[in-house]
Amino acid sequence: MSTEPRRLLPLLSSHRPGRSAVTCEYRCGNACAHPAPNTSDNTYFGDVAKSVLSRRGALKATAVMSATAAGFAALSGTAAAEVPAALAGRGNGHGKPSRPVPGTDFTPVAPNTADAVVIPDGYDQEVVIRWGDPVLPGAPRFDHRNQTAAAQAMQFGYNNDFVGLIPQDSSGWRHLMVVNHEYTTETHMFPAGTYDPNNPTEEQVRIAWAAHGMSVVQTVRDPQGGLKVVPSRYNRRITMDTEFEVRGPAAGSDLLKTSADPSGRVVLGTQNNCAGGVTPWGTVLSGEENFNQYFANADAVTDPVEAERLRRYGFKAGASRRKWERFDKRWDLGQEPNEANRFGWVVEIDPNDPNSTPIKHTALGRFKHEGANIKITKDGRVAVYSGDDERFDYIYKFVSNGRYKPGRSAHARRHNSRLLDDGTLYVAKFTGDSPANEIDGSGRLPSDGEFDGTGTWIPLASGNVSHVPGMTAEEVYVFTRLAADKVGATKMDRPEDIEANPVNGRVYAALTNNSDRGKAGKAAADEANPRNGNRNGHVLEWEEHRGDAASTTFAWRLLLVCGDPAEADTYFGGFDKSKVSPISCPDNVAFDSHGNLWISTDGNALGSNDGLFAVPVEGPNRGQVKQFLTVPIGAEACGPVITDDVVLVAVQHPGEGGTAENPESHWPDGGAAQPRPSIVAVWKKGKWGRSGRIGS
Repeated sequence: MSTEPRRLLPLLSSHRPGRSAVTCEYRCGNACAHPAPNTSDNTYFGDVAKSVLSRRGALKATAVMSATAAGFAALSGTAAAEVPAALAGRGNGHGKPSRPVPGTDFTPVAPNTADAVVIPDGYDQEVVIRWGDPVLPGAPRFDHRNQTAAAQAMQFGYNNDFVGLIPQDSSGWRHLMVVNHEYTTETHMFPAGTYDPNNPTEEQVRIAWAAHGMSVVQTVRDPQGGLKVVPSRYNRRITMDTEFEVRGPAAGSDLLKTSADPSGRVVLGTQNNCAGGVTPWGTVLSGEENFNQYFANADAVTDPVEAERLRRYGFKAGASRRKWERFDKRWDLGQEPNEANRFGWVVEIDPNDPNSTPIKHTALGRFKHEGANIKITKDGRVAVYSGDDERFDYIYKFVSNGRYKPGRSAHARRHNSRLLDDGTLYVAKFTGDSPANEIDGSGRLPSDGEFDGTGTWIPLASGNVSHVPGMTAEEVYVFTRLAADKVGATKMDRPEDIEANPVNGRVYAALTNNSDRGKAGKAAADEANPRNGNRNGHVLEWEEHRGDAASTTFAWRLLLVCGDPAEADTYFGGFDKSKVSPISCPDNVAFDSHGNLWISTDGNALGSNDGLFAVPVEGPNRGQVKQFLTVPIGAEACGPVITDDVVLVAVQHPGEGGTAENPESHWPDGGAAQPRPSIVAVWKKGKWGRSGRIGS
């Protein structure tokens, strides 16, 4: 356990909850301080329930059957053979808790505000790599007072988020670690007094360009525990100067052409890379998220159609926060309006080929991708799940036409990557199964004791064919949000990371929060988003029809309604709320080899530092949330990676609640050191291997 002092606190304290103002400004451009871009008038379950679903029994007997077609009787008495027990009303935590579930046998960490990574007793930790550490040969040692763009392009980037491990041997000793660098906070990156937000120097801007993107590093297991970064030909930095190939049905579209790229097929850089996923063929998918904040002068675009497209994606008038437009016109929408359309994609890199050109996949749609994760369909095709991280935006799925080729050879990687360029893009519509008067926005459970229902995947486009009236296929892919508005998708509470459980096959999505839910003129609570003023978020679970990711119907329920377990508006899978850790603002999800769900948080609204939590999803312990660690002051817990031997967490933006002169945190180096975003490894004390398994 960390030797840093813990500062315990009540769940609701005078400590300012949530993200710092600095984080909000630089990470997402203060998105929550502005009106939500989705002003569509989609119909919601709660709006029509009185006229369509006057009785719960009527829904279960008739509406579910007709809505899901093909005889899918999810959540009805006949569904038990097709829907797992947890989605058929059994194994939902109401039974007597068993002994600790394998993978979760640790003593939970208490809520705290320590300036440290606080871990359970019996565990060790170390920093694997931190901002500015060498990645490429010849990289200089990090010098906070004498940074250069050339040095940063060879060093580990800023504000690490997604972490992926790609095995390089069967023993698990060597991996390629891939890390996203989501955004830069220039007011904290540079020494006090050297950075003027209104007048950055060109060199400072170029340092920021180099600090974005991704890093690939070779890691080896340390016999004493943890991972170590070693020199390797695979080590790589991807920055805002790296060339990307645009692929898929929108490649070459007039909507993507600029003066620098009249082909519409080559983009420099990737930015705001948030979560991601390791593909079955050993590449990495990464989602471009809050890209809108980097562009200036949206008000210079006067064509009403183009202006509405920019507004729907959150582009603002006037200068950008970082002033990049002063040094490259592509960030000025008045000069290059199409440059904005070249970000907001899922990108793919091949860590095993350091000379490969990264890809932007247009068939997966353009929005604020939190990440992208894959599940193989029953007939061998590829399904990709992704959330649009914005208040009142949507959940998406892509299903390929071609079939997956097992293996991680260069041939298999090329073949499988091409699958992501041809298929059908869908958006989700959720329907609850409770009467309208039981979904009142309070978070009170309906009479059946669960928030649950059925859902439909609505097709948006297949290849060059649009399924959205009034939009071409190219417009659907480039302006996916507007397409989803038109077909009546369900507005969600900031859908973030989405991943399929490799053990039970179900899919889990983190919905971080939405304090605007239920406000005047905004969408009211529905059963999939059951609380107005939702500060703490929830976790959604669904089962595709017959467990097939290619299905267009599914059954869903909420696993967690997060917050203080002492409050009436929280729900922990039916588990005894007096025996769980409080959890707020779920962000990223991952799974261990037992199928337990692990959740990292962003913006804890309960007064504690953010952290990482484990929760069983099966049996009598279903919903038993246990906090595994907390991150330092001002930081967010990202990543994470859960193996039998080690947990990896990306500690993002430590100390951002303070200033460059007086940061709130001095982690990881302590003393008066500048805080540095870093990757942390945690493992059980003792010999690596079976005796040292996480949570065993």
